Amino acid sequence: MKSYRKELWFELPNRRGFVNITPDVEKSLRESGVSEGFVLVNAMHITASVFINDDESGLHRDYEKWLEELAPHEPLSQYLHNRTGEDNADAHLKRQIMGREVVVAITNGRLDLGPWEQVFYGEFDGRRRKRVLIKIIGD
Repeated sequence: MKSYRKELWFELPNRRGFVNITPDVEKSLRESGVSEGFVLVNAMHITASVFINDDESGLHRDYEKWLEELAPHEPLSQYLHNRTGEDNADAHLKRQIMGREVVVAITNGRLDLGPWEQVFYGEFDGRRRKRVLIKIIGD
């Protein structure tokens, strides 16, 4: 069995954003030489996410609106976490909703994604460097 590990680094200029990382995951798969197995992709920061969905700009705007309604950034005083001097309690909650990681099957050397499925990095407290881990195992 083979094992392959790679890190992706991001520093989004805005507080929130979504980045399609499917091409990066596919490139890592090619580099790994694995043709049958699994790939784990996970955000290595508590205010960022990795998720799978459609790459459609209207959906991304819907996510932004929905997440802000569920966990609004302001007023900052509404969150106990922000009493520690932070201003990102909402980002922790948004990450919890969107998830930490995804696992995708690898079949015949390709990501076994469904129609329209893409892998995304979700940022909820940007403007600083964060990483995503890609771990591939298989034969």
